[in-house]
Amino acid sequence: MTDQDQNDQVDPEAVETQQPEAEQADGAVDVDISSLQSQLQDLTAALANAKEQTLRAHAETQNARRRAEADVEKAHKFGQEKIVSDLLPVVDNLERALASIDTEDENFKAVVEGVELTLKSFIDTLIKHQVEPVNPVGEPFDPQLHQAMSMIDNPDAEPNTVLEVFQKGYTLHGRLIRPAMVVVAKG
Repeated sequence: MTDQDQNDQVDPEAVETQQPEAEQADGAVDVDISSLQSQLQDLTAALANAKEQTLRAHAETQNARRRAEADVEKAHKFGQEKIVSDLLPVVDNLERALASIDTEDENFKAVVEGVELTLKSFIDTLIKHQVEPVNPVGEPFDPQLHQAMSMIDNPDAEPNTVLEVFQKGYTLHGRLIRPAMVVVAKG
């Protein structure tokens, strides 16, 4: 028999044994596809989770950076608050010195002029650094900016109006560092 004849002859048992293997192969292909689909779903879910975690981490990093920038800005803005608070009594003392000197006396004219120039220079420097005085004479009483030391009857003034200031208050960049001590009209 030639090779051609052997190929033409088909063994019926061989065909039967090959057929179940083909069926097994198709079943294995089905199992492989469903397991691959399951793995694909798992990996897709893991990818979505990883993306979400990355976005959260990025947002958290941005928030931390913004907080740090805000803290640095506040430190620059209000870092000088303690030294300003310590210098305010010097301004008060210069104002008291001017109030106690007789400005009409020619003997004190040079002293008055020197103290006035020193006080003006000091206040200009404070204003340059965003330290603003709070001198509320004639204004309505504001508990956010003023501290009432006493209340007096005054029929000529509106109730809760500041009549007198014992001590000026000061703000630094709009934040109160010392309230003004005031006398308020009773209502």
